Amino acid sequence: MDPCHFVRILVGNLALKFPSTESSSSCYCKIKLKNFPHQVATIPQQDIETNSCSSQKPLAACFSLSKSQIDNIVSKWGSSYKVSIEVYAGGSGSGSTCGLSSGKLLGKVSVPLDLRGAESRPCVAHNGWVTIGKNGSSLQLCLTVRTERDPRFVFQFGGEPECSPQVFQVQGSVKQAVFTCKFGFRNASDRNLGSRSSLSESKAPRKWLRSLKTDKDQPSKERKGWSITIHNLTGSPVAMASMVTPFVPSPGSDRVTKSNPGAWLILRPGCGTWKPWGRLEAWREPSFTDAIGYRFDLFHDDITTAASVTSTIASSTINTKLGGKFTMDMTSLSTPLISPQSSGDFGSGSRSGSRPGSGSGSDFGFSPQNQCRGGFVMSSTVEGTGKCSKPEVEVGVHHVTCTEDAAAFVALAAAMDLSMDACRSFNQKLRKELRQQQTQNFVV
Repeated sequence: MDPCHFVRILVGNLALKFPSTESSSSCYCKIKLKNFPHQVATIPQQDIETNSCSSQKPLAACFSLSKSQIDNIVSKWGSSYKVSIEVYAGGSGSGSTCGLSSGKLLGKVSVPLDLRGAESRPCVAHNGWVTIGKNGSSLQLCLTVRTERDPRFVFQFGGEPECSPQVFQVQGSVKQAVFTCKFGFRNASDRNLGSRSSLSESKAPRKWLRSLKTDKDQPSKERKGWSITIHNLTGSPVAMASMVTPFVPSPGSDRVTKSNPGAWLILRPGCGTWKPWGRLEAWREPSFTDAIGYRFDLFHDDITTAASVTSTIASSTINTKLGGKFTMDMTSLSTPLISPQSSGDFGSGSRSGSRPGSGSGSDFGFSPQNQCRGGFVMSSTVEGTGKCSKPEVEVGVHHVTCTEDAAAFVALAAAMDLSMDACRSFNQKLRKELRQQQTQNFVV
């Protein structure tokens, strides 16, 4: 099926220019879009004698809208839909007391958005300086606001990953089965990360395989050996997520901590064996934050030794009660925004019609066929504790050139979802699908 239509709203190139009689030690802004959580960014100050914004400033905010959201917005607000930027002096925007935000409001500006036009072509809604000062102040803000189409493939799990569901590709109201999942546990003596009938023993780096070893004397208070294999509709394995470092509580507690996280390898088939593509670590944040922390490292191509280099692509937290999204977005890392004197090209972000791998972004390889071009990569939903989780996965079209590419992202989404259970307190009982290893031995 065809990919789904999405539009991204990008805000960046922020800078402030104070009048000669005014100044502030630190400034930040709140970037707001109706029906979306606001985003916060710091704003550098610029000398009053300088008339241009320097290029290469980082992205300040990014909002993604689906086709249904765009249709709803256009029907309700039409051309009056705007992104607003409120500028504050002092504080950071992250703290509050009794609901009152820190910092003094210096000014604000709203930029109208043409979302319907953005579905077919990139559009620079604003690019340059604008006066925002209150009470006659000549305080100026430099900013760039751009909208661009960002087509994505969307996949939906038909059930919770541990229940070995089907995975559907979604296009509007149409669903089509594309993968099946098989959840299980590695046998204590099983060194093979894949299906014995189709793939030979893995050649993953030895430093990851050390954690696959099990011992009869290991304490039972651990969660280990979980594995989920993604198959295409012919039954061939096309990706796998394998728990290679057990999730165990830190000494004297019932929690998996950042100092000793559990870990998964995300594997892809290649040359008759499984090859590591990425590594996901997860842990429980301190109790007062009530969140799961995670980090995803991507292996560079041509892994041949234990010293192969990885690069951290995603690192954040997800609230354990409310859930959230696991997101990989390279825009803020590798995609510079335009300067107000340029032509309006954001650089190596997603562009419609370009060949996958042809951009000039960073050299992180998301598949052997495709180099990361910057921009949105993928996201997957994660439900909070006690809720039925059927992850929805979005993948940027520029990062999918074959079935195995899509399957690797689906396996990563499953691993993130299962990590929410693996990181639960060890004084809580897991559902039966996740406890079978205590009474039986399974192989994938």
